[in-house]
Amino acid sequence: MTFHDFKFNEHLTEGIISMGYTTPTPIQAMAIPVILQGKDLIACAQTGTGKTASFLLPVLEHISHTNKHQTSTLILTPTRELAQQIDQQVEGLAYFTGISSIAVFGGGDGHVYEQQRRGIQNNVNIIVATPGRLIAHLTSGVLKLNHISHLILDEADRMLDMGFQDDIMRIISYLPKERQTLLFSATMPGRIRTLAKSVLKDPEQINIALSQPAVGIDQQIYRLHDQQKTPLLQHLLKDGNFTSTLIFASRKEIVKALNKELKAVHIKAEAFHSDLEQKEREEILLRFKNRQLPVIIGTDALSRGIDVEGIDLVINYDVPGDAEDYIHRIGRTARAATTGTAITFVNHRDERRLKSIEELIDKKITQHPLPGHLTSIAEVRQEARPNQNRNNRGKKRVWKK
Repeated sequence: MTFHDFKFNEHLTEGIISMGYTTPTPIQAMAIPVILQGKDLIACAQTGTGKTASFLLPVLEHISHTNKHQTSTLILTPTRELAQQIDQQVEGLAYFTGISSIAVFGGGDGHVYEQQRRGIQNNVNIIVATPGRLIAHLTSGVLKLNHISHLILDEADRMLDMGFQDDIMRIISYLPKERQTLLFSATMPGRIRTLAKSVLKDPEQINIALSQPAVGIDQQIYRLHDQQKTPLLQHLLKDGNFTSTLIFASRKEIVKALNKELKAVHIKAEAFHSDLEQKEREEILLRFKNRQLPVIIGTDALSRGIDVEGIDLVINYDVPGDAEDYIHRIGRTARAATTGTAITFVNHRDERRLKSIEELIDKKITQHPLPGHLTSIAEVRQEARPNQNRNNRGKKRVWKK
């Protein structure tokens, strides 16, 4: 099967060829015909399967045959990085069609807001937006969504994780009831199905099984205590032969702290988090893609918001709470048939999470011993506790009045 089998119009086909697309991925082969028929759709497919083109291509085909002087498609997505990536993909695929789009996201200065405002007033065909900033334009009165015929919820599970459910429902209240709604999600927990029932009509369902980590990924774990994590991280970055590294931590506060600790030992790294201005985030990603910045530290939002080839090391400073997030994280390396290394730090509280990951990927992850100079960090702490207990043994507690 090739993209010619879908019989897209010649201008869209020209864009597909220019983007180098030849054979559709499984999610594209299954989703495009359903969307072309105008049906609602729930699709479960992880990042990296080609899902963006699977909803963009049939929507672009539909727009090319309708009124191009109104906003007919709204794509909601959790992060500004993903919004920009989708907007760029629209620009490439729709280059010869005359179809317009704009990415609408928070952050940045007043100039960015005004640029978005002008794009909205010019009735771009497709708006790709994060929920919060879209609501700001809605409440200002500049944005009208009464001509929307396609609503796409991309990375729906991540949007709910980030607390956007109320915003999503508020945005939907502005939309026509007669529309096509497409929901794409990497995972399909109960709350996603609940959301789907409330916003979709008789949807078709597609489930692309969560793929296993790429064969080229060397998966490793280190069992250690919390106080050994940062020294081991510094050791791996200084002594390992890695040129491009992603570090994932569980919380934004840890990301910021790690950034300071790495810079203190002269490791060139940057923290990537929501407190940064948009220009700062874009500059960090650009430097990372151009190999000017060897290390980025972020949370799980980064695992779905970055698509860079040549990342040779992923470090899970904290074990992810969801086993599927582990696959998303380490999937940033060994892309495009390359190889890479994924290292996970496991403390005693993480054993259950590790077990879930190993059950999902159906293999035991190789454990590596700690470097000799790091074992003493835990041993000193362990020896101090018994001595402290012995010193306190037999002492009576004196209560002050």
